[in-house]
Amino acid sequence: MGKDSRSDIPVSSTVVAEGYARWSPQLHKEFDTNAHHGWIGQTLVKESDSLRIWETHLRPGERIPVHRHVLDYFWIALTNGRARQHSSDGTTHEISYDRGQTQHFRCPAGRYHLHDLKNIGDDVLSFLTIETKGGPNEPIQLPKD
Repeated sequence: MGKDSRSDIPVSSTVVAEGYARWSPQLHKEFDTNAHHGWIGQTLVKESDSLRIWETHLRPGERIPVHRHVLDYFWIALTNGRARQHSSDGTTHEISYDRGQTQHFRCPAGRYHLHDLKNIGDDVLSFLTIETKGGPNEPIQLPKD
């Protein structure tokens, strides 16, 4: 890796609530409603037989609704920023991102990651997220436009 690589910087994440504490009835309902929602970013930039590339630009206070990851994926932070994430295990995290930072996630067979993401910073929070197909789980079918 070059000297400007940010992939070795750990994600700064703090658990701010557990056991579904401070979750609204609407948020609980969204987790039920979107339990199989595969739209993981704001814009699907490209889809091929081997991958999906997503782009997300969240203004302050904006959020991505609850969505389900079933494919291995990684994200690249295009900006610095802060976000709050609710996960299906009932935890709420606050996360800090540095521009250029990356993180890779694996989804073993039959497993998934269900969460939302809200920009709690003062500036736009932007990501590229790349899902890789061909792993142990089939991609979630996306609705056609």
